[in-house]
Amino acid sequence: MASWYTAFIAKCIFPLQEKLKKHTTLAVFKQLEQSQWQDAASLAQQQADKLHRFMAKVYQNVPYYRQLMQQHSLTPEHFKHPSDLSQLPFLTKPVISENFAALKANNATALKRFNTGGSSGQPLIFLLGNERVSYDVAQKWRATRWWGVDIGDKEIVAWGSPIELNAQDKVRIWRDKLFRSTLIPAFDMTEQKLLGFLNTIKKIKPKMLFGYPSVYHLLAKTAKQHNIDMSALGIKVIFVTSERLYPYQRELISEVFAAPVANGYGGRDAGFIAHECPHGSMHLSYEDIIVEIIDPNGQVLPNGQSGEIVVTHLATSEFPFIRYRTGDIGTLATKPCSCGRGLPVLEAIEGRSTDFVVASDGTMMHGLSLIYILREIPGVEAFRIEQQSLALTQVQVVWPQGALPDEVNSKIITGFKARLGQDVQIAIQQVDTIAAEKSGKFRYVISKVVA
Repeated sequence: MASWYTAFIAKCIFPLQEKLKKHTTLAVFKQLEQSQWQDAASLAQQQADKLHRFMAKVYQNVPYYRQLMQQHSLTPEHFKHPSDLSQLPFLTKPVISENFAALKANNATALKRFNTGGSSGQPLIFLLGNERVSYDVAQKWRATRWWGVDIGDKEIVAWGSPIELNAQDKVRIWRDKLFRSTLIPAFDMTEQKLLGFLNTIKKIKPKMLFGYPSVYHLLAKTAKQHNIDMSALGIKVIFVTSERLYPYQRELISEVFAAPVANGYGGRDAGFIAHECPHGSMHLSYEDIIVEIIDPNGQVLPNGQSGEIVVTHLATSEFPFIRYRTGDIGTLATKPCSCGRGLPVLEAIEGRSTDFVVASDGTMMHGLSLIYILREIPGVEAFRIEQQSLALTQVQVVWPQGALPDEVNSKIITGFKARLGQDVQIAIQQVDTIAAEKSGKFRYVISKVVA
């Protein structure tokens, strides 16, 4: 049962905040709370109807898609079922970059600029409107409540984006205090800081933890090594996202913190695609996201077969994501979940993961700390970082505009040395493309130092 304070935040303060932001989160959330229990056939029909309305808005207001549909002799009437999407080509990061202005709806208002973390080696700049943000927040809120926790319960968030960390002005700090949310930075992972984080968790006694699975696995490992008991804090759930969750991580995290691990799959670009319920199924955000699974030739695969995950987000009419290739591998389940929800299930997700790297003084840090250095350099098209040893890190860079400039070399070396140590050799190699691994997947941060 929620405390009076949690109920006050969830029912009064949070809805007021969303209203002031001109979000429709509360209305969407109420719809989602009801629709999750509808049968699969009813949900499918609602999704098809929403797709038709969405494509009508896109055709009317988005220059890129109006021109694209006209080129293929298509109108909104051709889109009455998710399978009809196969008439359109895929949306990729290069396509978005090349058609950025034309992808913005003519009637769009108050769009905000976002970018992906670049863990795929290709950062993406895109726009989000209040419609999309409202649905994303509502989907996350619904999934949070599946686990018996709510907005306003004490939480600790382990996150790694410098943007989020630098954004903590006075208003943000007071908001986090009001919502009882504590942020811990997930970059520099010295043993001292890890022990400090564990002490913070013990002191706060949060109801939930949220962040990277690799961070909580490292915290769990440290707690076990130092015989620190984290099992009696009353933590009800550990929400993890942004990386692939491995079974060994789930097992240790759950054992040390004496709480279940709830996986989440998605991203800033594609949205919150799926959330895990207490019965262990990854339910799709089906009311506003259509998922297709495709083979290497781009053909849509039936449920039960593994392929690349392609997403159409039906709450992106102001900057559409239609048939967006995620680059991740997954499978749509053939059976419903035993929890009783009609939401379809995504299984066998093999999303990209980001390694930790180790500085020459032994400091462990998230691989994103190096990714952000490269991501912020205009002109870097793709990259791969390989930490060969504590003394040597190799960086492959795709730079299409001729030879890699000296100032770019210098910026990479300076940034990496600041993180890894001044005595570390940074070997930069300019390449035409970044090759995939034998498995066909891409990894852009590889550390041979961390087991």
